Amino acid sequence: MKAFHSCWTAPFKARNPNNQFAIPPFEILTTVLSALFWQKNNGSISMVCDKTAYDFYKANNLIDLWDDGIKILLDDIPKEINPHIFWAAGKLFALKSMEKPCAMIDTDFIVWKKLSFDNIKLAAIHSEELVPETYPSKESFCTDFDFSGLDWTIPAANTAFSFFGDKDFTDYYIKTAIDFMLCCKNADNPLIYMVFAEQRLLAMLAKQKNIKLDYFSSLPELFTSGQTYFTHTWGFKQQMQQNPNIMHGFCKKCADRISKEFPEWTDILSNIDCLSPYF
Repeated sequence: MKAFHSCWTAPFKARNPNNQFAIPPFEILTTVLSALFWQKNNGSISMVCDKTAYDFYKANNLIDLWDDGIKILLDDIPKEINPHIFWAAGKLFALKSMEKPCAMIDTDFIVWKKLSFDNIKLAAIHSEELVPETYPSKESFCTDFDFSGLDWTIPAANTAFSFFGDKDFTDYYIKTAIDFMLCCKNADNPLIYMVFAEQRLLAMLAKQKNIKLDYFSSLPELFTSGQTYFTHTWGFKQQMQQNPNIMHGFCKKCADRISKEFPEWTDILSNIDCLSPYF
């Protein structure tokens, strides 16, 4: 199965206007493991990014990490889409560029084993409960977007790892999500607007179009069951950023796993300044 990562640097630049783009070591290492284990067990993978991200990967000799290549396609995202509010918009534009079927994988998500995509049209890693702080009512949105026909009771779909097998539905989802983002010029909450466009809208539109939405896992199973298929560092990244010892331990485990499973990458990664302490 073809898959892709994406990296849109506009949100970084919006948050850090005076800083050179950089990716923290734990994120580089999960990206490496994500790409390499996908190729080992499930198929090819590409990176869809902008020129700034491409230059970062090239400078660090990571271009060959993606066997299906790096595609510089995210420099033309409409300026009307606020990268501070819609920080994951790059994923949707990357998905738009891909042939279907395909899997969309965040760079902080690792699929460790072979999966089956038989008889699946649409899938996400897990559903999400409609917590009001994250998934509020439609009255919370400052937009003239047309919400008619959407079911506001259906759980959202976490797309850190997701599969899109139906081209017509995927095109409809992407168009609707982009239309929503373009209608939200006065948006002021970078959480509720982005997760609506990316995650809640996906589940709503699947129900609207009578497309079955499958899930590879559940939230409790993913984080508390001891399962060995998936790793998602999303909730763990803040701890690593706040505690150097935790970050060092995690990065060392990643480096050891890479050295064991993919020794051909050890020299390349150990020569990246921010990774050298872990190899």
